[in-house]
Amino acid sequence: MPKAVWNGAVLAESDQCEVVENNYYFPPSAIKSEYFKPSNTHTTCPWKGIASYYTIAVDGKENADAAWYYPQAKDAAKNIENYVAFWRGVKVEA
Repeated sequence: MPKAVWNGAVLAESDQCEVVENNYYFPPSAIKSEYFKPSNTHTTCPWKGIASYYTIAVDGKENADAAWYYPQAKDAAKNIENYVAFWRGVKVEA
């Protein structure tokens, strides 16, 4: 079962992930919210829409904007709306 790990903590784990462009997107129900802090960062993907970000915080360490999601995905990406993906050193073990 895919899981996302950073700084020794499991941030998300699910067998209901969607894989898009080699990124695992975890369903909102799989996210361990105690590790996620909303960020003011936003980026735009031409076919997925506007991404919002989370900063990951584990044991006093922060990984800025290490997770992202599409709160209002475009039609082509509706299957990952509100699903969370990771980068910046977060290891996804599939």
